[in-house]
Amino acid sequence: MREMEMEVDVGSASEASPSSSLKKLGLKNAIQTNFGEDYVFQIASSQDIPALAVSLSTNAIKLYSSESGQYFGECKGHSGRIHEISFSAPASPHVLCSCSSDGTVRAWDTRSFKQVSMLRAGPSQEIFSFSFGGSNGNLLAAGSDSQVLFWDWRNGKQVACLEESHMDDVTHVQFIPGQQNKLISSSVDGLLCLFDTDGDINDDSNLSSVMNVETSVSKVGFFGNDNQKLWCLTHIETLSIWDWNEGRREANFEQARSLVSDQWNLNNVDYFVDCHYSSTEDRLWLIGGTSSGTLGYFPITQKCNGTTIGAAEAILEGGHMGVVRSILPANADQTSSNLGKSRGIFGWTGGEDGRLCCWLSGESDTLGGNPSWISSSLVMKPKKSKNKARHHPY
Repeated sequence: MREMEMEVDVGSASEASPSSSLKKLGLKNAIQTNFGEDYVFQIASSQDIPALAVSLSTNAIKLYSSESGQYFGECKGHSGRIHEISFSAPASPHVLCSCSSDGTVRAWDTRSFKQVSMLRAGPSQEIFSFSFGGSNGNLLAAGSDSQVLFWDWRNGKQVACLEESHMDDVTHVQFIPGQQNKLISSSVDGLLCLFDTDGDINDDSNLSSVMNVETSVSKVGFFGNDNQKLWCLTHIETLSIWDWNEGRREANFEQARSLVSDQWNLNNVDYFVDCHYSSTEDRLWLIGGTSSGTLGYFPITQKCNGTTIGAAEAILEGGHMGVVRSILPANADQTSSNLGKSRGIFGWTGGEDGRLCCWLSGESDTLGGNPSWISSSLVMKPKKSKNKARHHPY
């Protein structure tokens, strides 16, 4: 198939986003989650309780207040690396779920920090991702070693195992928001598979389409009206944009790190942490980081003449001393969440330095620490005469 070519504009400071996107932001505080060389892998929040869950390289999950950072307690039981955590169990606001290389999906009561249920894959299997969905919301999908597994959450019974769609580790599974009977899976084999989970689930009847990213996929997410678009990050730090319903790739940034590194005057971007979509603004950002712990938010814009990555609109600097593994934004999309009730909080980050950092927006009167929304003179490259870096996909 033929994809649209992409242009990345390198403009002057006067061409930057409106001043509303260039605010002053500071580090509120940094919590040392552990001592030694322990990593923070992921941060998750609940829409119903004021809590942050933080998964660590010690195979434990620690709970903190999303308002004050106060430590609550920890959940211990996994014997392998924790790959994903989420407050997504059906009708259970106090339950946190996690999956691990030990081949289990576990549920924890965050009030007692005790394990309340456990689902186990086959012998010697790892579970890399999980998602709740299905027509009644009680279907649990999990990505494992070249398999997509399904359980009925109500009784813990495994209802399906798809083992012909992928040929390597299934890195990410996610039910499509608003269309909970449809599931996207990604894999080290470079494929994105779309499944319809209605009825009896099997490889022959439920695989709707396959999209070939052509390199190992690390993470995917949805954006746009009705979540019809899909962003895809890979293990070699490339980014692609898809229309999943039509199975069409709309943009492919094979040199994404170089492109975003050219959009600021700081160190080169070494890796991508995530993408963030704001439904209220209908905007998507690619979040890149440096080995020293600085983060940049780079806007992705889709137009009729191509898809562009713009200059950094936000920089988070001074909180971390190493690679950042997880970002949890607090924004207008999370007004129902206790995370967003703390006035002026921009979000939380966690990384390989073992730190959990809380960032404040310019709306707060209690800014302290290092400012992190940097002026346009630092963010933007010097003006070039209508110079465009043009990328031609293979």
